[in-house]
Amino acid sequence: MDILGRIAARAGFAGAVSPPGRARIRLDNREFHMDPAGKPSSQQKWSPRIWVGCDLFAWLRLLWDGRFQFGWRQSRLLPIGTVFATMHTFLRYAQEGLYGARIRESRINHPPVFILGHWRSGTTLLHELLVQDPRHTFPNTYQCFDPCHFLLTERLVRKYCNWILPSRRIMDNMPVGWERPQEEEFALALLGAPSPYRTIAFPNLGPLDPEALDLDGLSLQRRAAWKRTFVRFLKTVTLGDDRRLILKSPPHTCRIPTLVELFPDARFVHIVRDPYVVYASTMNLWKTLNRSQALHTPTEAGLEERVFVTFNHFHERVATTRGLVRPDRFHEIRYEDLTKDPVCELRRMYSELDLGDFECLRPNLERYLAENARYEGNRWQLSDAQRAEIRRHWGEVIQKYGYE
Repeated sequence: MDILGRIAARAGFAGAVSPPGRARIRLDNREFHMDPAGKPSSQQKWSPRIWVGCDLFAWLRLLWDGRFQFGWRQSRLLPIGTVFATMHTFLRYAQEGLYGARIRESRINHPPVFILGHWRSGTTLLHELLVQDPRHTFPNTYQCFDPCHFLLTERLVRKYCNWILPSRRIMDNMPVGWERPQEEEFALALLGAPSPYRTIAFPNLGPLDPEALDLDGLSLQRRAAWKRTFVRFLKTVTLGDDRRLILKSPPHTCRIPTLVELFPDARFVHIVRDPYVVYASTMNLWKTLNRSQALHTPTEAGLEERVFVTFNHFHERVATTRGLVRPDRFHEIRYEDLTKDPVCELRRMYSELDLGDFECLRPNLERYLAENARYEGNRWQLSDAQRAEIRRHWGEVIQKYGYE
């Protein structure tokens, strides 16, 4: 198996090879590593819900939109979340007092690179590779999960509070750390901006922000507020760090018009992957996130249909809006080609998007590949009926990208 195929687990696609002294088991189509004492390495019992990163305004808005439909098992999260939200609000105002003027005056001097693609298509892997370039920066996990005041608290939390995080992501066994690259979509959701990720809190109710993918359906006022929140978060991330931002958030795939409006010279990389694998991995993703992060007990009703519909919407949206981007600012890549020859594919990407000298990335890229060569991917098994259903819904995409 090629090197990147073996490290796909590290980037969010599969379970990893067990370290020495650990056993590997499968539960509900997922792999979990067990230490010699027989305890899961993910430390799930210490892991808080992502919603504890909201400030009070975003928390109350989330509860209101979710109709306060807590499950009885999750009801303890109401007082816990409210206490944390109150604390975050005070710290947010403190950060504003200390850094507000500097944030407003800061500039994003380099056009960002937006990694586009459906969930589980390879966006995280590509993100991990591009941020190896010392000329690039990115929003990290702490900044995205505690977006209200990370300028004040990040150094302290990263030093003393690593125990809060699970050792690995529960949906794919990927290593977790405050310093690792993360999706800024989580930050937007926790800051109260319209986001499809807010639905994870109350999945049984359906989308809380049905217009949040495209943004086109938002009122002018809400769309302007979304843009202000997004740009301010990016300015806060880059305060004191003038490097090019590498941004990865699958919902951005449907937001090309807004992103081009904000950053006319931005680069876009659209990555696609075998739809059969994407289907199985995406179903596992949402089931896992709903079970671990929802504020009530998820039923998963209608989940498969939503996955089918959303996947097609992503590809239709790219097809109809990519013309807004200059041809030399938009690059498309297949996950399978990237894993087969990462050096060649990334060199080609750098050349086509004018990202600078590829040799600046190459030493760190080769070191990353060597360090993670011990990882290998799981294989999803689909029944003939499932494969037929996937072909029925996604046949055009399967044919377009040569996955027949």
